[in-house]
Amino acid sequence: MDLSQKKCVPCTQGTPPLKGAALQTLYKQLPPGWKVEGEHHLERGFTFKNFKEALAFVNKIGAIAEAEGHHPDIFLTWGKVKITLYTHKIGGLSESDFILAAKCSL
Repeated sequence: MDLSQKKCVPCTQGTPPLKGAALQTLYKQLPPGWKVEGEHHLERGFTFKNFKEALAFVNKIGAIAEAEGHHPDIFLTWGKVKITLYTHKIGGLSESDFILAAKCSL
């Protein structure tokens, strides 16, 4: 199933973060532009014509995050947005981070 069609699922404390082959399998399913940083988080920058378009994108991502119950770190500046994803509860990446990344790319 396409990652963007899945639903984010909460992790429990003690769930190990994804590493190695499991992480790479999910990473290969993401649209281009996403980077895995230190097997700890996903990151992607988006560029827009102006602040208004960047803000509209942030609001769209916010609505998706609320619907999924999984929230990214978002940096907004004039014409640029940076999304950082990881599961804070486990201190690394979970499948939900990859699901949300796929949904943020639509």
